[in-house]
Amino acid sequence: MKVTDHQNSAKGRTQFTFEILPPLKGQNIQSIFDAIDPLMEFKPPFIDVTYHREEYTYVEREKGLLEKRVIRKRPGTVGICAAIQNRYKVDAIPHIICGGFSQEDTENFLIDLHFLGIDNVVALRGDAVKSETYFKPSKGGHTYAKDLVAQIKNLNRGQYMDEEILNSTPTDFCVGVAGYPEKHAEAPSLDRDIHFFKRKNNRRFRLHHHTDVF
Repeated sequence: MKVTDHQNSAKGRTQFTFEILPPLKGQNIQSIFDAIDPLMEFKPPFIDVTYHREEYTYVEREKGLLEKRVIRKRPGTVGICAAIQNRYKVDAIPHIICGGFSQEDTENFLIDLHFLGIDNVVALRGDAVKSETYFKPSKGGHTYAKDLVAQIKNLNRGQYMDEEILNSTPTDFCVGVAGYPEKHAEAPSLDRDIHFFKRKNNRRFRLHHHTDVF
């Protein structure tokens, strides 16, 4: 069920949802279940699951050379979403970010979600890695969340990156984006922040207690 449907069916009633962080690599999902179980009495219509981008480490090799290694400290967003929907019978909403993904990676990520019956996604640019002052996209990836949203909308129309695909099946994702009531830290002004927010979300929206807007 789409978030917009949940909002429409609420008919003015307050809905409580929450967002969870995938466990560190090496831990199991039981810690997630232990955190969610006592919260289910509030009957959340959906649960957000964050996605954390890659980090870099440098390993010293012979002659003082440094080898750059990519690590993901909190993998498992897709698997956790599938587990939540199976265990609690509520919608799970994965975050999708620009950083660390090529457009092909993003398409494959979305295909996996579509196969799992996940109807909602939150499209985010994401933060810069700790070693960078400003956000830099991955090779072949998106620079801005609006471009990520555009790719998702193309898939909803059945437009895949491989133009030779025939009789493609369109996806049907409900897309959420981030809004910043206090202004994004990188925006030069509130007016410019609102301008770019509108470019991400070109339909009428309802702002609620969370910063995600569908």
